[in-house]
Amino acid sequence: MVLLLKLLLAHLIGDFILQSDRWVKEKEEKKLASGKLYIHALLHALLTFLFLWDITFWYIPMIIGITHFFIDAAKLLLQRPGNKRFLFFADQLLHLLVIFIMWCLMLGAPPAFSWSAKQLLLLTGALFLTFPTSIIIKVIISVYTPKTEMEKDDSLENAGKYIGILERLLVFVFIVSGHWEGVGFLIAAKSIFRFSDLTQAKDRKLTEYILIGTLLSFGTAILSAIVCLSLL
Repeated sequence: MVLLLKLLLAHLIGDFILQSDRWVKEKEEKKLASGKLYIHALLHALLTFLFLWDITFWYIPMIIGITHFFIDAAKLLLQRPGNKRFLFFADQLLHLLVIFIMWCLMLGAPPAFSWSAKQLLLLTGALFLTFPTSIIIKVIISVYTPKTEMEKDDSLENAGKYIGILERLLVFVFIVSGHWEGVGFLIAAKSIFRFSDLTQAKDRKLTEYILIGTLLSFGTAILSAIVCLSLL
């Protein structure tokens, strides 16, 4: 479990946290000519090596870096406006499959140093609820994005994304610490603040869009916390 969590942490950090939107845009525009694609694959190899920190596993970072490059390259070459959502999930599924195979190869080998499985599990769950979940929810509900007359200039840049990250992390902390009442407080607080925006917009589609995003955000955080608690 510890080895698997190390590989998953390296993937989450490399694919979602250290990869900016500017990198993604450049890769989509230049495809194989983008230097960010090669740096991204190398970064995954380095992160994997740092988390494992064992020279006997030298082949694991190399394989992960190479396979990550080819999987991302294939996604960029095949990507079209109509299949972008499908390729995103296919890409992540293939990366996770490679990680699972590498984990199977490493079974039976002693780790270079001992990490607490509980700490790694909680850290993995918390990191998953940050940028990875934001991107996943964005991809899922992108098909429902409504047209609204509300001025975007009235909102802070990327405010919704960071609000979602903070609320999911708070839900996660409340549940793993046994304070479920805090989840209800967060839902009530967000409902109050959102009420004025929805009243001003007078747009049923916008209301449904926000409701779907909110339920996905809270639902993912609650499910992740429950899964982590069941594995502790």
